[in-house]
Amino acid sequence: MNLIDNLDLFVRITERGGLAAAGRDLGLSPAMVTERLSALEAHYGTRLVNRTTRALSLTDEGRILLDSARQLINDTKDIEARIKLGATQLSGLIRMSAPLDLGRNTISKALDTFIATHPNISIELILSDGYIDLAAQGIDLAVRFGDLKDSSLNAVLLGVNRRIVCASPAYLQKHGTPLKPQDLHAHNCLLMRFGAGVDREWIFNSDGKRLAVTVKGNRIANDGSLVRQWCIEGHGIALKSYWDVIEDLAAGRLTELLSDYAGSHNNIQVVYQGGRAIPKRVRAVIDALVAAFAAVETGEHSNISR
Repeated sequence: MNLIDNLDLFVRITERGGLAAAGRDLGLSPAMVTERLSALEAHYGTRLVNRTTRALSLTDEGRILLDSARQLINDTKDIEARIKLGATQLSGLIRMSAPLDLGRNTISKALDTFIATHPNISIELILSDGYIDLAAQGIDLAVRFGDLKDSSLNAVLLGVNRRIVCASPAYLQKHGTPLKPQDLHAHNCLLMRFGAGVDREWIFNSDGKRLAVTVKGNRIANDGSLVRQWCIEGHGIALKSYWDVIEDLAAGRLTELLSDYAGSHNNIQVVYQGGRAIPKRVRAVIDALVAAFAAVETGEHSNISR
């Protein structure tokens, strides 16, 4: 095996957190993984990974090598693609993360069209509402709500998000329409669980002042898509990201409520590691996401590729 192959294995070991898991991914026996890692350490003349029966950690030298190894592998794949496929074609793997609902809806549709346009591209989409460390997990880009806090990352704005209160026409016909936030006390609200806590306090803006309303309901889930489905089915009122229900609002499946009391807005951004040139395929998918969000926002749902 050449150096690039061993570096690729080293990166996979760090991402998977163990030699055995990396070996399964690549179809290698534990003995072969150990042999190739030892060969890589011999090449650099230093230990790269501290290995025990319970845990794996990188040495200082391993951490230095990790970022450079990822960049070298990306550069090598880009060069091979340009030679084999021509300069205008894109190929290779893109690993990205996104929030659950947004990933299942707007982003997955954009990626469907992107892959159809670039059939030599493979995409691994990791859906999570939690924070994901791009460098530690080998993620090329991530879509996130809110402002950029990590100075080591670059960001591209996709759109502006707001949380809206919504319900189905059937629910409103049966239970009435709340006209002010306090009216929610008389309604069944569909609640989201985030980790150990349940989001029972919904925030509004009343005459320029923050207004917190504690709500209750008989359905709680840690999956935003399920809360959205419950809402469409008429089981209660939900507080959702505008982007998660934008098509439901347009189709009349859901109705926005209490718009005069809307809370604060925040950004939706795609972020990627700074301080280096990003692969052409990653830049292309970022451009496609920008176009997709612009198309959805203007109602052009079918035109989400670039």
